Amino acid sequence: MNLIKITDVNAPQLDVFARSSEVQLYRYYEPEEGIFLAESAYVILRAMDAGYEPLSMLVEDERLEKEAVPVLEAIERLWGKEKMEEIPIYTAGREVLINLTGYALVRGLWMTLRRKPEISTEEFCKDKKRITVLNDVVNPTNVGAIIRSAAALGMDGVLLSHTSVDPLTRRAARVSMGTVFQIPFTKATREESEGITLIRLLQSYGYKTVAMALTEDSVGIDNEEIRANEKLAVILGTEGTGLPKEMIAACDYRVMIPMHHGVDSLNVAAASAISFWELLK
Repeated sequence: MNLIKITDVNAPQLDVFARSSEVQLYRYYEPEEGIFLAESAYVILRAMDAGYEPLSMLVEDERLEKEAVPVLEAIERLWGKEKMEEIPIYTAGREVLINLTGYALVRGLWMTLRRKPEISTEEFCKDKKRITVLNDVVNPTNVGAIIRSAAALGMDGVLLSHTSVDPLTRRAARVSMGTVFQIPFTKATREESEGITLIRLLQSYGYKTVAMALTEDSVGIDNEEIRANEKLAVILGTEGTGLPKEMIAACDYRVMIPMHHGVDSLNVAAASAISFWELLK
């Protein structure tokens, strides 16, 4: 192994792990495809199992012979002994990492991985019957939770508008329990995400579009006519404001989840799980 001991919190090798924004990781370190940072063993293992190439690793000293072991074994198993010897594995004491992260509780295991080339919306939709579309969902916790539900409940993929948060951000990937690497996703372009363009595009690909929205003509989420469609795209909006009115109107269906006790709506992640379950019955 290419073990490199770090004792100085200001060491430049640590920049990529703690002093670089998600945007910098995406755009500047690997211009062709970008990189991302994953934390915790289970997220890292799922990323590598999905074919994401490991580039470097940071491990708390005490975890090198514990949580890091299956990760190191996976690098050699999936990428070979040569890759195992090539990857820099930085190790540091707990005090260094506390100072690095600014928190007393640290996860103690991080890895940078190379992103895969992005695919177009058209290519993404080719072989999928049930997808969910996240329109301007910018909270990484919600994105991670929605993707976890989509993977667990049998959706074929997740399409995000251009302004939605990147599923490979650390928090989204962690909240998803690594399922961001187990279900296909892609982002629409800026042009595709304007107005109702994405709705019309999905309809041209043969999807019936389903807006999660409370309107006068909304039907129940257990509607049999909706379920009977061969291809469905479930459209979810951002927390609070929901979907734009013109997008709701452009969709083929509008569905709602009945509420009680004066509650007007559910968190978008909770609503997504219910809608996926009902529409896939």
